Amino acid sequence: MTVPTTLDHLLWAVPDLADGVAHLAALTGVEAVRGGAHPGLGTANHLLALRVPGVAGPRRTYLEVIGPDPEQSLPADRVSLGVGHVRAPSLHTWAVRPADLDATVRAAAAAGVDVGEVRATERTTPDGRLLRWRMTSRRELGLDGVQPFLIDWRDTPHPAQGDLPELTLLDLTAEARDVAATERVLTALGAPLRVTPGPRDSLRAVLGTPRGEVVLATA
Repeated sequence: MTVPTTLDHLLWAVPDLADGVAHLAALTGVEAVRGGAHPGLGTANHLLALRVPGVAGPRRTYLEVIGPDPEQSLPADRVSLGVGHVRAPSLHTWAVRPADLDATVRAAAAAGVDVGEVRATERTTPDGRLLRWRMTSRRELGLDGVQPFLIDWRDTPHPAQGDLPELTLLDLTAEARDVAATERVLTALGAPLRVTPGPRDSLRAVLGTPRGEVVLATA
C-alpha cells in the first residue's frame, strides 16, 4: 500500500452529479451523501469517508464525487478544476493537507513547482454548517491531475469526521511519462506516491468495498 500520510481526499469527477453518484453506488454498494455546492466555482459534491489501514486517530480522508452544479450554470471554462470539461467518470485529481500550507507553497516555488494561487473558499453543509478552507488552484491541472492541490481546513471540522458512509482505500499510485520529474513535483509537495512509467500521466486508486475491490482510475 502506498498512501501518503498527507492525503486529504480524492476527487472522482463526473459530468452529471446524480448519475455519477448512482454509478459509484453500483460499483461499490455504498452511496455517497450530499456535501453541498461551491458558490462561484460551479461545482457541487457528494462524499464518502475513506479508511486508510494503519492510520490511527480521527478520520481525515475522503472520496469526493464532484460535478458541475446545475444551479450555478457556469460556462464549462469557468467551472473549477476543469470539472466542466469532464466527459466520463474519472479519478480526476487529489488533495493533500500539509502541516503548513504557506510553507509548502514557498518550498514548491523554490523547487520550480507551479501550484497556482492560494484562494479561500467555503460551502454550507446540508445541515447548515459553514465549512471554510484555503486551497491552491491552477488554471489547468498539473500533470493531468497527478500533481495534487494543497488544502488547509483552517478552523473547520474536517468533512471526513462527519456522519459519512465509509470505504477503505487500499492503494493509490500514479503512472507518468516522466517518472523522475513527477517524483520531484510530488516530493516538493510532501505527497510521495509510487510512480511507474506509462504512456500518459494518470492516477489509480484501489478501494475495498462491500462488492470487493474496485479500481478508480483516470479516464
